[in-house]
Amino acid sequence: MFGDMMNMMGKLKETQKKVEETKKRLDTVLIDEASNDNKLKITLTANRTIKSIEIDNELLEDKEQLEDYLILTLNKAIEKATKVNEAELAAVAKEGMPNIPGMDMFK
Repeated sequence: MFGDMMNMMGKLKETQKKVEETKKRLDTVLIDEASNDNKLKITLTANRTIKSIEIDNELLEDKEQLEDYLILTLNKAIEKATKVNEAELAAVAKEGMPNIPGMDMFK
């Protein structure tokens, strides 16, 4: 019994380390998103850190339009990045889950 508990704790620590490594790796995964007409382009990491924003000069003439473009395009980019982030972290967590009766909801 005690050996099983130690094995489980070791596996959890190993999984925690893999999760941290995955989070660091996700800082290097870039997500690109653009408005439908390509007047606004955004790049962010899978950890949802904005890396770059490219704005067409035409958008600089209309503050309201630029704000709308930023909101729409940033939200799409964040949604994409969140999906990548959650999928990667879930895969690592699932892989490292010990076999605990009643805790098979992660499998």
